[in-house]
Formats: sequence, C-alpha cells, structure tokens
Amino acid sequence: MQDLRSIGLEKGIHYETIITTKYNNKSNSAPIGVICTGNHSIMCRIFKTSHTLNNILKTNEFIVNVVDNPFAFTYSTLSTVPNSYLNSDNSLKCANSYFKCEVESIKDVVKTNDPINKSQKSIIKAKVVEIVKKNNKKPLNRAMDLLVESVHNMEKIDENPEYYLGRFKEAKRVITKVGSRKDKEAIKILLEELEKKGYGFN
Repeated sequence: MQDLRSIGLEKGIHYETIITTKYNNKSNSAPIGVICTGNHSIMCRIFKTSHTLNNILKTNEFIVNVVDNPFAFTYSTLSTVPNSYLNSDNSLKCANSYFKCEVESIKDVVKTNDPINKSQKSIIKAKVVEIVKKNNKKPLNRAMDLLVESVHNMEKIDENPEYYLGRFKEAKRVITKVGSRKDKEAIKILLEELEKKGYGFN
C-alpha cells in the first residue's frame, strides 16, 4: 500500500481535512484537523459532543478527505454535506484524495487552562488502511495562507499598527501551532522586520 507521503502529507504537520463517518446508514461530515504521525498513521482531536466522535466510537473507523472545496467545508461546518456529495463508500466526491482509518486508541482530554466545556476533546490515534489518490493537489494547511496574508499586511502596517499587529499575533500563533519548519522560519523573518521598523510585537 502507498503511504501518506504519496498524497502530500508530511510527518508532524497539521492538515485541514473533512472527516466522514457513517452509522446506521446515516452519514456525517465535519471539518477536522489531522496530524500525520507516520507513513501510515494519523491523530486528531475531536469534541466529545460531536456526531463524528459518536460515530467513531460505535464503528472504530472513519475516512479522512483531503479536499479544497469551499462548499464541502461550509456544509460540513453547518451540519453535514448533502448525500449528493458522497461516494458509495462514504468518501467525498470532491476529495483530491482520501484515506480510510481504523482506530487504534481514544483518550479523553480536557484543557486545564480553558474553563469552557467545549474544550473537552478526545484524542484519536488511527492507522491508515487504504489510500485513494485522485490528483496531485496538496492538502490544506492554514499556515501558508496566513503567511501570504502577513506579507500583504506588512505593506499596510503603518496605516493602522494596532490592528495589523493583532493580525500578526494571531498569524504567529496559528503558524507556530500548525506550520512546517519553513513556515515558522518565514513568519520569524517578518516579525524581525517589524522589530526593525519599531513595532514591538510582544
């Protein structure tokens, strides 16, 4: 079986995907970030109250769809995609690639620094049992988009320093969390340039 590198996933990187599950002939889709932990393994964090987690607990399986369709993300966020978006195996028709997973472990966690109940999540570790590649499009990662946005914001920083410094702060937070080594190095260069311009970032 080909491994996750064949569809553009790198170990240690966080990708934006849509997970599809099915239980009692009822499908569900949800936008969920996954981290590639090996050539044939991933992990993800899912809210304990979600339909996705309930289905996974009952079936011990799910499909990770690598997709860049804006409507698929929108429908999955609001509820779930229409049945017309699904293949017979419950993968997304619009997926650039997808892989089927079997659960290896599930662990409940709570962020102690976040009093909101929604911070209760389950960490799922799973092995990849089948990979289907449709094209060579890369999986989504928020870091690159934020880096490009930060480049544009660099040109406008003098117009409204407080506003744009706030955007830089958020970009740094997300890139530090989900970005690759190159993404992190690139935002560091931009922030160093801000310091040279006299804009304290911390």
